[in-house]
Amino acid sequence: HVQLVESGGGSVQAGGALRLSCEISLYIYSSYCMGWFRQAPGKEREAIAAHYTGTATTYVADSVKGRFAISEDNAENTVTLQMNSLKPEGTAIYYCASAPGYALDPLGPREYKFWGQGTQVTVS
Repeated sequence: HVQLVESGGGSVQAGGALRLSCEISLYIYSSYCMGWFRQAPGKEREAIAAHYTGTATTYVADSVKGRFAISEDNAENTVTLQMNSLKPEGTAIYYCASAPGYALDPLGPREYKFWGQGTQVTVS
């Protein structure tokens, strides 16, 4: 079955950068939407960015626009989230997720069928 494995989380000082990766395995769909989300303690899951492989279109939430970027590496079956100028409010568990085909709402968590286990990011 489909598996998503995140890596790259850790601790960083405010203003620093981290790069998260999500490796996709056993994927059977010709195109799909990949999303990154985060959830802080006591808060709802928040969308960060998404990428649709069919048209190589990206979507970035206003809260991180200009600081975060999502990209795809087809050869490695990996989707990466580059996070720059991190803020303390960015402390959360970060999840990657996948939806078969095109998602009508790429930044909507309900669109996504498969989820990774999450990776902790702490900004101090």
